[in-house]
Amino acid sequence: MSQIAHLAATLFRKAAGRKRLIVAIAGPPGAGKSTFAEALLPLLPAGSASVVPMDGFHYDNRVLEARGLGARKGSPESFDFDGLRHLIERLARADADVAIPVFDREADLARAGAVVVDAQTKFVLVEGNYLMLDESPWYGLSPLFDVTVWLDVPSGELERRLVQRWVDHGLSPEEARARAFANDLPNAERILAHRRQADVTITGA
Repeated sequence: MSQIAHLAATLFRKAAGRKRLIVAIAGPPGAGKSTFAEALLPLLPAGSASVVPMDGFHYDNRVLEARGLGARKGSPESFDFDGLRHLIERLARADADVAIPVFDREADLARAGAVVVDAQTKFVLVEGNYLMLDESPWYGLSPLFDVTVWLDVPSGELERRLVQRWVDHGLSPEEARARAFANDLPNAERILAHRRQADVTITGA
């Protein structure tokens, strides 16, 4: 059985008798969190799961510039932590439909209320870089997750993916490498150095 199929079976068992299971899918930039979450969806009962990306809580570029964080977009400080925490708390109650923000990469901004997680959703897959970061205030998310999943990708592959991501956004290979090494890779190193232990580790995602 593949790692992802085994995880799906584990989640199904853990959800027995529960109204909702909140699952954290974490890893450094370039680990493939959103791709993994989308691949997990069809392995769960049809219509029973939704993906909630942490990226919807990026501060707007104007806010980042005002706070001197324009060059550090994607760092822990560039997210609305309290907004994310409150959303997960609402989702955990499973007592109402909940609208969530989603980051639009083409427009480079978050769109409020872009997706609705309905009250009957059994599995909520929250994916993001810092869900398991062992720093204040991020470690406060830990009690909100029923299962935590860490995507473990070799550093060389992370570097390749992060550079390619910027190339795909139209930068030259030299510009892409500079951008990745200036911000993305330091963020990845911070996560790897200060993370909580996961319930499940997926290798080579």
